[in-house]
This record gives sequence, C-alpha cells and structure tokens, in this order.
Amino acid sequence: MKKLFIALALLLGSITCFAQADYKVIFDITSKTPEAQQTLLRQMNGILQGTPDAQLEVAIYGDALDMVLKDKSTVAPALGELINNHKNVSFKVCGATMKRNNKNASELLPGVQVVPDAIYEIITKQREGWGYIKVAH
Repeated sequence: MKKLFIALALLLGSITCFAQADYKVIFDITSKTPEAQQTLLRQMNGILQGTPDAQLEVAIYGDALDMVLKDKSTVAPALGELINNHKNVSFKVCGATMKRNNKNASELLPGVQVVPDAIYEIITKQREGWGYIKVAH
C-alpha cells in the first residue's frame, strides 16, 4: 500500500509539473497576404484564450513588413490589441528587412520592436526551447 501511495504521489507530481510547463511559441511570418496575417492573429488569440500566460513572439521579415508599418498595415487594430493587452506577446521585425526597404523604427506600429535579424531571433528562441510555427495560408 505504501508503494502504491508513493507511485501515485510521483505520478501526480509529474502531471502537475508538466501542466505548469512554460508555453512559449515563436511564429515566423513572411507573407504580405491579409489571409496569412489574419491566420496568425487568429492562432495567437486561440492560444491566449486557452493559455493566457503563454509567451508568444512573432518574427516578421520579408514581404510581411507591411504588416507592421503604420501606413500599410491592414491588421493594425488587432495587432495593437494583442500588444496592449498581453505583456507576454511581442512582435519583432527584422532590421535587415527594414534596411533593404529603406524603413526606420519611426514608421512601425507602436510596440513593434526591431531585432537585427529575424532568422537569428527564431534560431535563438528554438535553442531556448520555444516551439516554432511557420505561418502560411
């Protein structure tokens, strides 16, 4: 009986530790299509509904740059809502992409951060144990 109790305690402890594991995901988006960008936002909102403390980051580069530019974004309100209402959500745009497109940080939506290289950002997060999702539609 004592062994059964110990086994049960270990099993419950393992389940509790697993359930409390950090939920960290980095999204990779390069598409300028509104459908892909809306898919990204829908996926993020779905995760946050089920796991409000999930850490979510979006690496934006290539053709997706317009998504975070003040004068071109078609998803600015939804993106702003995520940034303003979830301290654990971040949008990071590739500095190299911005340079190639002659853009600077003042042209970005509020709360969007610049990283030197989006691919390096993705690789770094994966090394830290983050999950990876390539957004496509």
